[in-house]
Amino acid sequence: MLQSMLTEAQTQLLRDEKQELAEIRLALSHLDVPREALDTLQQAILQLDELFLLVVVGEFNAGKSALVNALLGEKVLAEGVTPTTSRVTLVKWGEQIAEQVVDQDLALYTHPLPLLRELNIVDTPGTNAVIRRHERLTGEFVPRSDLVLFVTSADRPMTESERQFMERIRDWGKKVVVALNKTDILENEADLQQVRSFVLKHAEQALGSTPECFPVSARLAQQAQVEPDPDKSARLRETSRLDALTDFVRATLDDTTRLRLKLDNPLGVAEHIIDQTQSVAREQADALTEDKGTVTAVESVIAAYERELQTELGPRLAEVENILSRLKARGLDFFDSTMRLQRIADLARGDRVRAQFEKQVLADVPQQIEERVHHLIDWLVEKDLHQWQQVMNYLQRRQAHYGEQIISEGVAQLDVRRRALIDSVGKTAQTIVETYDRNQEASELAAQVETAVAQVALIEAGAVGLGALVTLLVASSTADITGLLAASVLAVVGLFVIPYRRKQAKDRFTEKMETLQDKLLRALETQFSHEAETAVTRVKEGVAPYARFVRGEGERVEQVQSQLESLRKRVSAFKARVQAM
Repeated sequence: MLQSMLTEAQTQLLRDEKQELAEIRLALSHLDVPREALDTLQQAILQLDELFLLVVVGEFNAGKSALVNALLGEKVLAEGVTPTTSRVTLVKWGEQIAEQVVDQDLALYTHPLPLLRELNIVDTPGTNAVIRRHERLTGEFVPRSDLVLFVTSADRPMTESERQFMERIRDWGKKVVVALNKTDILENEADLQQVRSFVLKHAEQALGSTPECFPVSARLAQQAQVEPDPDKSARLRETSRLDALTDFVRATLDDTTRLRLKLDNPLGVAEHIIDQTQSVAREQADALTEDKGTVTAVESVIAAYERELQTELGPRLAEVENILSRLKARGLDFFDSTMRLQRIADLARGDRVRAQFEKQVLADVPQQIEERVHHLIDWLVEKDLHQWQQVMNYLQRRQAHYGEQIISEGVAQLDVRRRALIDSVGKTAQTIVETYDRNQEASELAAQVETAVAQVALIEAGAVGLGALVTLLVASSTADITGLLAASVLAVVGLFVIPYRRKQAKDRFTEKMETLQDKLLRALETQFSHEAETAVTRVKEGVAPYARFVRGEGERVEQVQSQLESLRKRVSAFKARVQAM
């Protein structure tokens, strides 16, 4: 086992990394990371106790199997011009040479070669086959590999499938070394350097960094191994250039270098999973950005609606107050012009005084008040409808935008819930707008206002209407005063009695009118304020589920991003410890 070759400090570092990665994996499991990714990380943690793993990849007919045989110094793997590796092949040490087909995608070879006591080798199908059926390789062996040997051939250097596969393994942060095989077909050194430059250029584009690249000829290396003439064998070996690659692999198998790679690999896997999860979180955050904008816009509209109701309600109620103030002024003028000694004959006729009072003072006040109140009702109903129309328009625009978006797998689950909520709220708003009956809403609101006014006046509300209610209110507040006018002439007539009675009547009329004004306006203000508040509340409650979801998901994504950044820092810090080893 690997631990047996470690110093005490290295053993402690290994132990610390296992603990650190276990904690990171547990933290990731709470962040909705896919089970497959967590299993991959678990396998990477377990490989800390395994032998060094070399994974060989490349295009079909690039000479992967031949190169592995040349490195091993034995013909362990089958070679040929037709595909000889249709499945992933794991080569490891065993007392006997044996082959075991584990399943349709995996075969196990054992061989008693000393080198295999130090490492396991994975040979793979051609990258063109892997691209179509790469799950086992990319999901199991590449994440666990300590070194990836990428084999491309001089006759077909860096094919499209090789480039695509190299991009796939880039995200795992693996150490990659490139072997440019079949260099014996090139005529001169200039051709070799040209092909090598081409391979490095495309490898750098795919990997984001420049890998080591070793030109080799596996065919010449194998000929050297079987050539009986030592001089000729040495020349073939030198021409094959295999020694440079062999020296690199041996240096990589050095205890310290190997341990650093071994420790780096699961950290790279963890970093890759964090990257993927952060990418999903960013996509989710981006997906919620426009929803946040929609919620903010809708809530701004609702807030403006609420402010308009509060701002405009007062002036509209003031119109009713002005009508009553003018009534009061006419009443006081009526007393001044009527309660005079010159009109003593008229004052003696109470019914005539009352008729004059109703004609000159009361006039059409009940109709004016009823008209103003109905204007207020129509205004409130139109405001309510307009508000729902605005909400519906915002949500419909958001729904239409969904149809234009391409949703990635990372935001699919979030999008399902989001769509369901916005569709539900949007349909609610649309239904309200489409079924909104202005006349019915106004009629119901008028009935509620009449009930409120009737309760203040202690009068039964019914078919009499708001105007009749106001007439009864005004009449009940002034009837005894007009009676007082008639009664005044029955008393002792004199220069001082009539002025006194006039003042008494005006004071009582003022008191009655102030009471009437207070009761009526308070009833109207209470009822309309309640209706306005109810209308606002109804819109807020309609939008609330969508708003709560957007804000809740936004907070969740922010927390996930913060936790992932914390995990990333932990991985980076531990990688620094490994590099400082």
